[in-house]
Amino acid sequence: MFLVFALVSFTNNSEIPPYRIKTIVIDAGHGGKDGATRGLIAREKDVALQVALRLGKAISENIPDIKVVYTRTEDVFIPLYERIGLANKLKADMFISIHCNSMPASMRNRTATRGVETFVSGFGRLGEQNTAILENASILLEKDYEENYEGYDPKDPESIIIFSLLKNAYRDQSIRLATMIQNEYVATGRIDRGVKEQSLAVLAKAGMPAVLTEIGFISNPEEEEYMTSENGQNEIVTCLLKAIQTYKKQVEIN
Repeated sequence: MFLVFALVSFTNNSEIPPYRIKTIVIDAGHGGKDGATRGLIAREKDVALQVALRLGKAISENIPDIKVVYTRTEDVFIPLYERIGLANKLKADMFISIHCNSMPASMRNRTATRGVETFVSGFGRLGEQNTAILENASILLEKDYEENYEGYDPKDPESIIIFSLLKNAYRDQSIRLATMIQNEYVATGRIDRGVKEQSLAVLAKAGMPAVLTEIGFISNPEEEEYMTSENGQNEIVTCLLKAIQTYKKQVEIN
C-alpha cells in the first residue's frame, strides 16, 4: 500500500496527507446455508464467527483509531462477492477472511492433517481487481483525472503504468500481511503450511490488501478442541492482532 503513495509523489503534490490504515473489514467465513463443514463438536461457520468477533474487539481495544467492520455478526449467508464488495464500498485498507480448514471425509487419515495456512488471490484472477482498484485508488492517480474510475485513461501510458503498479502493490502487500500472520502462528508452535496463492472468489475483486487465513483443521480433533477453546481463540486472535500491528507500522508513512 505504501507504494501507492510513493507513486503519487512523482506528481509533485506536496499536500498529500500521510497514509494511515483507517478501516479493516473482517470476514467470518461461510454462514447460514453455507456452513456444512464441521468437526466432532463444532461447525466451521460458528468458530470463524467467534474468532472474527474476538479479533474485531481486540483491534478496537488495542488500535482504537482503526474502524472495524464485519461482513456478518450472526449466522447468516452472505454471497462471496458481497463480502469483498462491502470492503470495496468502504474503501477499506485491509480485508481478512477467517476460516477453518478440513480434509474430505473420504480421505484416509483425515484426522491427522493439521496446521495453519494463509491465502492471497492468485495471478489467475488479477483481472477481476480492475474496477475495485480504479474506484478505490483513482484519487491517487492525480493529473487531471476525474474523482472516480471513469477518469482513468487506458490509452495514457502513465495511467497504465501506475495502475499496473497499484495492482502489484496490493498483491505484494497481501503476501506481506499473510507472511506476518503465518510468522505469528509459528511463534506459538503451530504447524506452518505456508502462504499460498489461490483463485478464491472472496479475494479476487479486492481493491486493497486482502488475505484468507485458515486457523486450523476442524477435521483434526486436537486442533478443533484448540480452536473452540477460549485460550485457543485468544491465542489465534493475538497472532492476527500482532501481524496487523506489525504490518501497520511498516506501511504507514509519516
